[in-house]
Amino acid sequence: MFENLTEKFERAFKVLKGQGQITEINVAETLKEVRRALLDADVNFKTAKDFTNTVKEKALGRDVLNAVSPGQLMIKICHEELIELMGGNEVEINLKGNPAIVLMSGLQGSGKTTFSGKLANYLKTKKGKKPLLVACDVYRPAAIDQLHVLGEQLGVEVYSNKEEKNPVAIAQAAIAHAKSNSFNVVSVDTAGRLAIDEAMMNEIAAVKSAINPTETLFVVDSMTGQDAVNTAKAFNDKINFDGVVLTKLDGDTRGGAALTIKTVVNKPIKFVGTGEKMDALDVFYPSRMADRI
Repeated sequence: MFENLTEKFERAFKVLKGQGQITEINVAETLKEVRRALLDADVNFKTAKDFTNTVKEKALGRDVLNAVSPGQLMIKICHEELIELMGGNEVEINLKGNPAIVLMSGLQGSGKTTFSGKLANYLKTKKGKKPLLVACDVYRPAAIDQLHVLGEQLGVEVYSNKEEKNPVAIAQAAIAHAKSNSFNVVSVDTAGRLAIDEAMMNEIAAVKSAINPTETLFVVDSMTGQDAVNTAKAFNDKINFDGVVLTKLDGDTRGGAALTIKTVVNKPIKFVGTGEKMDALDVFYPSRMADRI
């Protein structure tokens, strides 16, 4: 991932190689290439434009130190701005409360159920928690079965009730079960839904207000690029989530969602999925991602 973007950035900075100083002309030339690189990575046009405008202001506003070449200075400024664009600092998941309640939301096929398993594994092995997985997808029996398979694999209990068709009732019963059995994190996996499906959006809003989660996460497939960002906005308007999870970041993705989503919904990316295995989950560090680019 991001290889294409890295290559294009390198090409953009070549313009400044061998130049003695930063001028309006060579900055404009470089930034034209940088903007093109961002647009190719499926970054929203306004975000790409704002990014290059900020870099231009900073580049022309700094006296170039004698020891630093214009190319190095430009790389430094772009690096700093990329970190800002992706949120600045990493943001931890909020696990306050007894039990802490984490609600998953997202489209069908975004990887919510797999992420629920990965998160339970992360909480159990890295945070020393006792998580309970809750199957609240009442429309897809396979999702309930999948969660049970993952739970068994990880040694994590799964709460489900195939007879009950109301996700609010399942979630509330699961929380009562967690309290009486000393689980300290409840992770609620919900059905995938389209942002334009009013009834389904109302359903997840009802689940959220009934269980009052400590953390609501929006799980999104990073391979859907710009569409992911538009969907995130629609979900955020409805349920006001706390953070984003980007799945399938190991795939052949251009990275536009990772670079744009923070600007559009102003919510941090908290985790990234980097593979199929249950331990392929990383906390999202904007500075590390910028280093890779």
